[in-house]
Amino acid sequence: MSEVRIVSFAYSRGDPPAANLVLDMRFLRNPHWQEELRDLCGLDDAVGDYIAGDEAYAEAVDRIEALLLALLPRYAADGKSPVSVAFGCTGGTHRSVHVAERIAARLRAAGFSPTMEHRDLATPPRDERQRPAR
Repeated sequence: MSEVRIVSFAYSRGDPPAANLVLDMRFLRNPHWQEELRDLCGLDDAVGDYIAGDEAYAEAVDRIEALLLALLPRYAADGKSPVSVAFGCTGGTHRSVHVAERIAARLRAAGFSPTMEHRDLATPPRDERQRPAR
């Protein structure tokens, strides 16, 4: 089985990392705009519950998982390793982190051993869209 690397990142911090697949999570509702969630991250249950409450979430995550389960063996058969999958959102702390972790867990359940990197999780926001309103 090929090596799988899962990365979350912020579009506001520049180009996505080099990856075989880049998935944009900005279609999901943004916890940043909920004051009680703003300072939390996608690793926190409250943030995950909020994101998972988006009506598009369940189907999107199921389809992403199905796509990866179909493609990863093909990448391996073609000798492409590691396979890198990047998940992006505006600030790189909420949606991309949560979905990356969720997909990694599903891949583990399917027998893969993905490595995880949250490129921008510890980086303070520099984009006005991610700064608290005053």
